[in-house]
Amino acid sequence: MSAPLVSSALADGVRQLLRPQLQRAAEAARPLVRGRVTSIVGLSVEVSGLEAAVGETVVLGEGRTAVPAEVVAAEAGRLRCLPLGHLTGLGTGAPAVATRRAPTVPVGAALLGRVVDALGNPLDGGGPLHAAPRTPLHAAPPPALSRQRVDQPLGLGVRALDTLVPAGRGQRFGIFAGSGVGKSSLLSMIARGTSADVSVLALVGERGREVREFLEDDLGPEGLARSVVVVSTSDEAPVVRLRAAFTATAIAESFRDAGADCVLMMDSLSRTAMAQREVGLSVGEPPATRGYPPSVFALLPRLLERAGPGVVGSITGIYTVLVDGDDHNEPIADAARSILDGHVVLDRRLATAGHFPTIDVLESVSRVAGRVTTPEQRAQATTLRRVLAAHRDAKELIDVGAYQPGANPEVDAAVAGLPAINEFLRQDIHDITPAPEAWARLAQLVAGLGGAR
Repeated sequence: MSAPLVSSALADGVRQLLRPQLQRAAEAARPLVRGRVTSIVGLSVEVSGLEAAVGETVVLGEGRTAVPAEVVAAEAGRLRCLPLGHLTGLGTGAPAVATRRAPTVPVGAALLGRVVDALGNPLDGGGPLHAAPRTPLHAAPPPALSRQRVDQPLGLGVRALDTLVPAGRGQRFGIFAGSGVGKSSLLSMIARGTSADVSVLALVGERGREVREFLEDDLGPEGLARSVVVVSTSDEAPVVRLRAAFTATAIAESFRDAGADCVLMMDSLSRTAMAQREVGLSVGEPPATRGYPPSVFALLPRLLERAGPGVVGSITGIYTVLVDGDDHNEPIADAARSILDGHVVLDRRLATAGHFPTIDVLESVSRVAGRVTTPEQRAQATTLRRVLAAHRDAKELIDVGAYQPGANPEVDAAVAGLPAINEFLRQDIHDITPAPEAWARLAQLVAGLGGAR
C-alpha cells in the first residue's frame, strides 16, 4: 500500500477515535444560554428566553432546587415544560438551561435481572449502568411491510391462555379487568412461564407498597433473572409515569433488534393514558371523551405499534387495561381493543368464587389463533368453548332444576364434565404448565366430554 493511502487510512482512524471527544468539546464550547421561569401553574412551567425542541430536557432552577423538565409545547419565545420531579422550592425568575439533548435510556444484556426507574436509573442497589449502551427514548416502529408475520405460537405457561386464547410471537393483546381481579398475578405467571427469551415489565403508576411484593412474591428470583423491570410509582410526576411506558418499550426494542423474542408486559396501559391526560390538560388541551384530551388517543397507537414482530426478533406485547367501573366499553378500553390483536377478559365473579386465574374464556379472543394452532387443536378448543357456552345459556334452568337431562347433548356434557373443566381452567399462581402439556390435557378433557363432539 502506498504511503499516501496509509496516511489517509491512519487519519480516518484517528478521526473515528477522537470523534466522541470532539463532540463533547464542541458541546462544552457552545455558549450557555439561560432562560427564565415566568409562570408555574399546576404541573406546567412556562419558560421564556430559551430555545429547545419538543421532547428535549430543560433544567429548571439551580443548586439543590434544580429539577429536570421535558419540553411538551413551544410557542414564539415561550416553552411549556412539565417537570420530571417535584417543584418544591422553584419560583418565577429561576434560571432555565436547555441541555440540547433528547432523552435516552440504557439498553442491552446488562439490564437483565435489574430494576430501574423511568429514567433508566437503577433502583435495586446493583450498581450503576454507565457502561450500558444507550438508545433514544422515542423511535419509529418497524415498517409495516418489513415486519415478520405472526405465525409461531408462544407458550405463556397458563393453560387457559395457551389453549383457548393462544398467543403468537409478536402478537399484542390486552388483559381487561377492574381493580383487584388478578391482573398482576396473571402477569407474574406469564413472566415465569413464558417461552420467550426475555421479559420486560413496566409497572406504571403502581402503588409503592406493592412493588417489592410483586418482585419478591409474584415474580420471584427465577422470573427476575431473565427480566428487566421498569418502575414508576403513583406518587411520581405524570411525565415520569408516562416515560416509564416508553422506557420499557425502548428496552424491549433493543432485545428485539438483537434477534431475541421478547415479552413486554405493561401494568397498566390505563395509567399510562391517565398520565397523558394530566400532561395534555396541563398544557391547555381541551378535554374530550370523559375528560381525555385528543392527545391520549393519538398516544395509544404510537406506543402500541412499537411492539410486535420486527425485521428480526419480536416483541409480544401484553398490556393490562384497568376498565373504569368494570365497564369494558369505556374510552381507553374501547380504543385499546381496536388496536390490539386480541383481548383477555378477567371476571370479578370468578374472583369472588375463588376461581383463579379469573379468565372468562368465552369473552376472550385471540385474533391470531388460526395462524398459530393446528386444525386439530382448534377443533378441541372449539368443542370446549361450545360446551361452556351451552352451560352458560342453560345455567338458570339448571340452577332452579328446570332443565331436563337429554334435551341438549352439549348441556348434558357440560353438567357431567364441569368439575373436570374447572380443574383444567384453574391454576395455582406457582403452577407453570408448558404449552404441549396443556394441549395434551385439553385433548384428554375433550375426549371425556362424550356427546359434545
